[in-house]
Amino acid sequence: MQAEDETERELPGVGPWPGERPVDDRYDPELLEHGDRRNVVDRYRYWRMAAIVADLDLRRHPFAVAIENWQHDMNIGSIVRTANAFAADAVHIVGRRRWNRRGAMVTDRYQHVVHHPEVAHFVAVMREEGRPIVAVDNVEGAVPVESFAMPERCVLLFGQEGPGLSEEARAAADALVEIPQFGSTRSINAGAAAAIVMHEWIRRWALPPQP
Repeated sequence: MQAEDETERELPGVGPWPGERPVDDRYDPELLEHGDRRNVVDRYRYWRMAAIVADLDLRRHPFAVAIENWQHDMNIGSIVRTANAFAADAVHIVGRRRWNRRGAMVTDRYQHVVHHPEVAHFVAVMREEGRPIVAVDNVEGAVPVESFAMPERCVLLFGQEGPGLSEEARAAADALVEIPQFGSTRSINAGAAAAIVMHEWIRRWALPPQP
């Protein structure tokens, strides 16, 4: 009996709903019956997936994220997961439609992911949305991200691992920023870079002012 209790405690999430079950349409009867083992915050325990997405849509931040995907970049899943954590409006993938979803840890089910076949299409959509393009690349002329006046409504554009942003993408950007580095390597992982810059947006626009 003790071993079974220990096994139950080791499982992620929560077990079946204890006591009288809620009748709210947001709740999933199967999850109420069998438990919710998904990696979701407590607010969304036992909720239907569609209900979670609908609630997130009411609270998403006005920044979006984009990444070029000409060589099947393996970092996209990680970027989608971070975008979900920071409640980004959407993730735009420019180039190849296919990407490895393992790194997203199923967060792509809750995050809007939009595909653009080429840079020109992506730029046209951003212009239509009135969303400035903030390109992130450590190249000549880039402004350190911590000193950049980050727009509240914008799209953060990242290049793929290795080659960085294409010349076409850099030319289309309204601003070009970089992450200061102090070690021996020229660049950092694209997924890590995206997390740093997304959090910089969060620090500027979503966190309460520091005294």
